Amino acid sequence: MALSWNEIKDRALHFSKEWADTSNEEADSKPFLIEFFEVFGITRKRVSTFEHKVKKLDESNGYIDLLWKGTILIEMKSRGKNLDKAYQQAVDYTYGLKQHELPKYILICDFETFRLYDLEENKTVEFKLNDLVNNVQHFGYILGYQKNVYKEQDPANIQAAELMGKLHDRLKEIGYEGHPLEVYLVRLLFCLFAEDTTIFDKQAFQDYIEQRTNVDGSDLASKLQELFQVLNTPFEKRFKNIDEQLNEFPYVNGKLFEEVLPVASFDTKMRQALLDCCIIDWSKISPAIFGSMFQSVMNPKERRNLGAHYTSETNILKLIKPLFLDELWKEFESIKNNKNKLPEFHKKLSTLKFLDPACGCGNFLVITYRELRLLELEILRNIYKSGQQVIDISDIIWLDVDMMNGIEYEEFPARIAEVAMWLMDHQMNMQISNEFGQYFARLPLKKSAKIINGNALQTDWETVVSKNDLSYILGNPPFIGQQLQNTNQKADILKVFGKSEGSGVLDYVAAWYLISSIFIQNTKIKVAFVSTNSICQGEQAGILWNQLFALYKIKIHFAHQTFNWKNEARGNAAVHCVIVGFANYDNNNKRIFEYENINGIAHEVSVKNINPYLVDGKDFALSSRSKPLNNVPEIKRGNSPYDGGNFLFSEDEKNYFLEQEPNALQFIKKFLGAREFINGINKYCLWLKDAEPQEIKGLPLVLDRVKKVKEFRQNSPGKETQSYASSPTLFRDKNNPDSFIVIPRVSSENRKYIPMGFFDKDYIAGDTCMTIFNGQLFHFGVLNSIMHIAWVKSVCGRLKSDFRYSKDIVYNNFPWPENATDKQIQFIEEKAKKVLDIRTEFPKSSLADLYDSLTMPQALIKAHNELDKAVDLAYRPQPFTSEANRMVYLFELYEKYTANLFTTEKKKKK
Repeated sequence: MALSWNEIKDRALHFSKEWADTSNEEADSKPFLIEFFEVFGITRKRVSTFEHKVKKLDESNGYIDLLWKGTILIEMKSRGKNLDKAYQQAVDYTYGLKQHELPKYILICDFETFRLYDLEENKTVEFKLNDLVNNVQHFGYILGYQKNVYKEQDPANIQAAELMGKLHDRLKEIGYEGHPLEVYLVRLLFCLFAEDTTIFDKQAFQDYIEQRTNVDGSDLASKLQELFQVLNTPFEKRFKNIDEQLNEFPYVNGKLFEEVLPVASFDTKMRQALLDCCIIDWSKISPAIFGSMFQSVMNPKERRNLGAHYTSETNILKLIKPLFLDELWKEFESIKNNKNKLPEFHKKLSTLKFLDPACGCGNFLVITYRELRLLELEILRNIYKSGQQVIDISDIIWLDVDMMNGIEYEEFPARIAEVAMWLMDHQMNMQISNEFGQYFARLPLKKSAKIINGNALQTDWETVVSKNDLSYILGNPPFIGQQLQNTNQKADILKVFGKSEGSGVLDYVAAWYLISSIFIQNTKIKVAFVSTNSICQGEQAGILWNQLFALYKIKIHFAHQTFNWKNEARGNAAVHCVIVGFANYDNNNKRIFEYENINGIAHEVSVKNINPYLVDGKDFALSSRSKPLNNVPEIKRGNSPYDGGNFLFSEDEKNYFLEQEPNALQFIKKFLGAREFINGINKYCLWLKDAEPQEIKGLPLVLDRVKKVKEFRQNSPGKETQSYASSPTLFRDKNNPDSFIVIPRVSSENRKYIPMGFFDKDYIAGDTCMTIFNGQLFHFGVLNSIMHIAWVKSVCGRLKSDFRYSKDIVYNNFPWPENATDKQIQFIEEKAKKVLDIRTEFPKSSLADLYDSLTMPQALIKAHNELDKAVDLAYRPQPFTSEANRMVYLFELYEKYTANLFTTEKKKKK
């Protein structure tokens, strides 16, 4: 049993007095150091060697006074000797040590002065012998009491996972795989953490391997099997003649070591790989971070992007703070000086229950538990701040891991989640032990987080945790778009949503929203999920949220708008996410966290209500409309060739074709795809809509291309494409109006405006563009305004983070200005023409150049600003102070139009 700090301080006082008056003649470093370690309850046999022989750089022999391999090197000198020289001597000794022997601390001492060097933190502390009692905490490392500061991208996290990966690979190569391998690795993980965090004695696991197993690894598996058995056996039931070193390991319980596994097999390299894992200081690795990294070890493909798959603590806090943590801390601050209310609040905290129904390796649960334990620590500090002594620290710690519940599809991460919870619990117990001067460890393990291995969409959540006990549902369900879902996942969506119209297009994560909404009916349970932003955009928003509002009376309490869910791991792809917090009841403290850009810092805004687009607005989502909301021209998708490339030409291809077939010139038109339009690339197409049959037959090269189009369509796997084989001279669509406005269907989010343009019948718009037939300058002006862009940003779907402009959601639902006057229309047309005129002043620049945020000309910026003001005035005379302000107005106007209070719009002046 480890000593409390009070006991250590008592021993330190006795040690200081005993050695205070020792003369140089009487001073002997060996008994001095033995008694020094006894101050901390560390016996002689746990410390490696006195007078450790080592080769120095000049090949001469040196002798280290004391070396605890991997932990501390101590160099003793007589009183008054130069400690700087002694430190340099100690550093010189380290060159002769093996990698796993290198110390993390160097202590220089002359029996009077102690100088401790922290080699990892590059810090030094110095004190006198009589002041040891006030400095014992600096030696907390050898006991495992050190403060843990976790770094999400600390190389140690990745290094640890990679070393475990090597061990995993080798075990799998020899045929040790599947469930036994997963359990085996989780047990080793526990042991590695345990020896660096006081569950075991410091370095006990490493010493056991080094001292009790052969270098060739031949007996390592059997020795580990013995260890696992001991860890699962109470002291009173162990063999009487058990190995003394084995018997020092504690009884762990928790069923972690209960299952009897097949005996593995090790060789020299595998044994060394395990020892390499022991060298790492596991106390500095967060269980929450390492869990997902460790899981990725199991998949060599994922290991290339090691670190890309865990959820960072920063992002987890974005969810749990507004969900419950901010509220709990606020309540604590209001009663922290009230000794009567503090115990009540403490009791309330201990009764909270959490569920993560897609918990993976337990990241959200682990961080949630840690934050609650930190709050509990503050409660205890305030209760006992008067100096009142705590008789038994176990009586005042009320929070335990059984408040956490999870469901995980795969077995391996589910088991990691259980272990991660125990490890975090122990680390928090160490922090409280340090605070109150008593060692407290929950061994043997009696409680555990309840992590169910199963499909959350087919599991009755009530069997995991009763809704009557549950407080919060949280997590990060899988992001899988409709096109990427496998057969089982599509079946899950069908099972959850039934025959709900349009549910086939929903992201997989949407199923968690619906099941949660059903589960929390008539309760005070709050829910928050990290999700792909697609469920709050475009078509999906209406399909999902209108159902949640109408059938389950869901109210959104807080939301993070789209941000970049990214960890700085190598090869890591960013995901554009939102966080939505909701419940089955309303509240008066709704918050939106806005981002100026997706990589920026969130700014909190208080609002009256939050709609599915995560802006201030009423509880409804846009549904698909086949016709525009107002009396404006219809919009259509461009023309799809369905041609296998046979109708299309680059500039060079067109020139070569006309050299061979000059009479085909009358059937060549300029072709506009979104890429060509934005980047100023010339592309052409064969447009045979008005060609007579005999004309086509008289053009052999044209006829040859028509034949290839027919063959392409006939051989296509798609039935729709096959149906067009009977008309091989034509595009699928045959739209060629006299004039039209073109809008690219996908445009970069980095542009302030979506580039649009006017074209005539000499151009054919491709299917990567939207077209407005016979659109006028007024329509162009409104669509190119910041008012319309705000609407697009809020309601459109996204391709990654780029805008995906749609007909049925974006354009047809857009609320145009109400009763714009002739003067206002004319003003908008003048400013729209000015934008077009300014563009022509830069003939060498493409629209991509002109609308790049870094290179947009000042003249064009000014023209657009003037157009924005003109459009704003057509909506109302008062200025719009923010994008959120615009959206509130537009949604209110949309509601007015759809309530039939305004059904027609004044005819626009051409």
